[in-house]
Amino acid sequence: MKPLTKNLWRNIRDSLGRFIAIVIIIMLGVLLFVGVKATGPALKDSLNTTVKADHLADSQLLATTGVSKAQVKAAESVSGVQAEAVKFKYVIGGRASDVVALYGYQKGTTINRLHLTSGQLPTQANQIVLDTAAKKSGYQLGQTYTFTGGSKLARRTFKISGFADSPAYIEDTSRGSANIGDGTVRYFAYIPASQMKMPVASQLNIRFPALQTRDTFSNRYKDAVATKMKLVKQRVKAQGEKDLRAAVYANIVKTATAKAQAQLAASGMPAAAVADQAIKPQLSTFQQQATVTARKQLSTSLTWQTREDLPGFGDYGGSADRIAAIANVFPVFFFLVAALITFTTVSRMVEEARAQIGTFKALGYGKWAIARNYLAYAALAGLLGGIIGVFAGNLSIPRIVLSLYKNYIPLQQVVSLQWPLIALSLLLALIATLGAAAIVVRNELTEKPATLMRPRAPKSAKRILLERITPLWSRLSFNQKVSYRNLFRYKSRLVMTILGIAGGTALILTGFGIKDSITATGVQQYGDVIHYQAIVRLADGKKPAAARDILAKSKAYRSAGTVSGAVAKLSAKGHSLSDVNLFAPANGNDLEPYVSLRSTASNRKLTLPRHGIVITSKLAKALNVTTGDTLKVATTNGQSKRFTIKGIAKNYVGHFGYLSNTAYHQLAGNSAKPNTLLVRLQPQSSKQNDRLAKQLLNHHAIVGISFTTTAKKTLSNMSGMLDPIVLIFILLSAILSFLVLYNLNNINVSERIRELSTIKVLGFFDREVTMYISRESIVLTVIGIVFGYLLGNLLTAYILYQAETEAVVFPLTISIVGYLTATLLMLAFTGVVTWLTHRRLQRVDMVEALKSNE
Repeated sequence: MKPLTKNLWRNIRDSLGRFIAIVIIIMLGVLLFVGVKATGPALKDSLNTTVKADHLADSQLLATTGVSKAQVKAAESVSGVQAEAVKFKYVIGGRASDVVALYGYQKGTTINRLHLTSGQLPTQANQIVLDTAAKKSGYQLGQTYTFTGGSKLARRTFKISGFADSPAYIEDTSRGSANIGDGTVRYFAYIPASQMKMPVASQLNIRFPALQTRDTFSNRYKDAVATKMKLVKQRVKAQGEKDLRAAVYANIVKTATAKAQAQLAASGMPAAAVADQAIKPQLSTFQQQATVTARKQLSTSLTWQTREDLPGFGDYGGSADRIAAIANVFPVFFFLVAALITFTTVSRMVEEARAQIGTFKALGYGKWAIARNYLAYAALAGLLGGIIGVFAGNLSIPRIVLSLYKNYIPLQQVVSLQWPLIALSLLLALIATLGAAAIVVRNELTEKPATLMRPRAPKSAKRILLERITPLWSRLSFNQKVSYRNLFRYKSRLVMTILGIAGGTALILTGFGIKDSITATGVQQYGDVIHYQAIVRLADGKKPAAARDILAKSKAYRSAGTVSGAVAKLSAKGHSLSDVNLFAPANGNDLEPYVSLRSTASNRKLTLPRHGIVITSKLAKALNVTTGDTLKVATTNGQSKRFTIKGIAKNYVGHFGYLSNTAYHQLAGNSAKPNTLLVRLQPQSSKQNDRLAKQLLNHHAIVGISFTTTAKKTLSNMSGMLDPIVLIFILLSAILSFLVLYNLNNINVSERIRELSTIKVLGFFDREVTMYISRESIVLTVIGIVFGYLLGNLLTAYILYQAETEAVVFPLTISIVGYLTATLLMLAFTGVVTWLTHRRLQRVDMVEALKSNE
């Protein structure tokens, strides 16, 4: 083995602690960088694989008028389309009178395949398969399941033959809503299609086999589906209109014929022949009537949905996008901190080897041969840490997160190696280690052997700012004066320590900030903005008083505000947004005490303008408008009008537009009547909410009710989904922070070992020697923590901005727990490092340290 190669391995052995520290720091940086960046794609790939295996529909049609066989053929006439019609309806069943999404099972169905978790599929007339989520309600195999009499089934009682998951219901906590029972669908169920008293199917599932290799959340997939569905919708609608027109026409002719026959029979004339002659002149008119009627019925009976509209599907994609957004910022910053400390450590390592480099140069070794020794050391540490971090991060963090997604159906875990990311990570690891070594070695090799073999001359002392403040400086002790002089004497170490501590504090603070801010979204939306607990929709033409009478019977009822509500599309400056909720008070221009409108600019209370509109902040951002701009409001009923924006209100969830009663009548017409109640309730449990909803929906005056607790639960789930990622952030940030402190303190001691040995020889006690150097670390730690607060807030704000969804704003919120945890951890780490330093200084060989290299 060549002498320089032996020297390389001897360097690693003699400085094993530093070598391992470099490896660990690089490993942590790469692990988090790759691991979190790979989590978003892993979440999407896992769901894509799962729904592909179970043949989830790309789109579906819900038709109250039914889906005919001709419509199925019309859909399949489009190239690359697979279509299946299914019997489906909402019914009431089970021990607790639950709302159930009931499907007719047909053997051989290829779209939305059931995935059995236990038991078997319904092969007999009396068998039923329940949603796996129904197990939470205590249902078991072999039990009897009963539907209510109003379900209109061939039989009411079934035997539970199995439990299954469906790709159409990926989230266990949400099954959608219905206009029966308490309005909340609890689970789905399948019985033989023959047991459903339905003449035709009510749901049409559409699938595009050629698009199944694409990411279901990508714009490329969505655009391709939209393009194909445009033609499918045209053909299905045209066929539906044709079928419905024929049925309406036949019914009109039948009614007209019967009427003519009755009139002619009374006159004593031959009914059949004369009646036929009597209606012939009207056939053309009948056809026109049938066409108009068919179009009206069809326009209100067809509801198209995509995968994004399925319960939990959009939330899952949003969660993956939020993790991806966080991964674009947090791990990068984490890696920069790790790289910075590694760069400092490697630089110090090469500087310590000055005498060795000078000796090699004096012995005649070339620059490249000498440099190769240290470059190999740095490259080996960088590659070793990088490779461990790459595979540990790529294969562990995504799997941990996937396994913690317990609110979703079991997913087929797909965690692919992200090769471009791996290559980038290893490149960055080598830049942090090999790059540092190359820069320092190059500088050292420019000096002469004689200069290198002597210690570098110590920096000359300079007067610092504190010395010029005589009253303060004169009151400091000798040790304090030395510490403050040294702080400013070694400026590079001061900057590195502050940056390291600030970075660690900021990372820990950001971890808490992400979770606290997402949680605060619900708190501020349903505490500061919205004060009602339920929205009650009134039946057409029904007066609010009837609904109030029902509500008043509930002990939880406090008050109800009457408003006019509508769903509208808002457009401005080439941008548009659908599904915006419009609210207008039935009287006056104030929504208090149900909604608080406060300006985003001044936080002042906003009053609804007589002829303008107030919109929420996220809506204003989406439309790129501000106060004074004009926008177009078009309701789903066809009314439209232009309004001037008179104010932009704070809001965190959803899109809202607020009008005065006068402005609303300008939009909807003077005949428009209040159709909604905003209800304030005392706090009550989910079961109490369900009981109240059943009571309300059983009354003809009310067609729908929704509780804000549902939205709160969604936001809570959103926060819960990020918990594993946040926990990983905090743990790894804490480890990195400790290593940063330990490494920088180690470098500090190594650089000043002669100075420390000198004061030890002069009679300083061990504790005084430790505090001589640790006092500087404590001061820098406190300064670093303060800077970390500022940096943590900036980093959290940027991540939240990146993670915002189309309809949700995350207010920057970091709890006192986050600040205390970050502060106490940093102080604890400083205490541990001080103790380790004390132990090391007790064992210092003063004679060896003070030997002259000359």
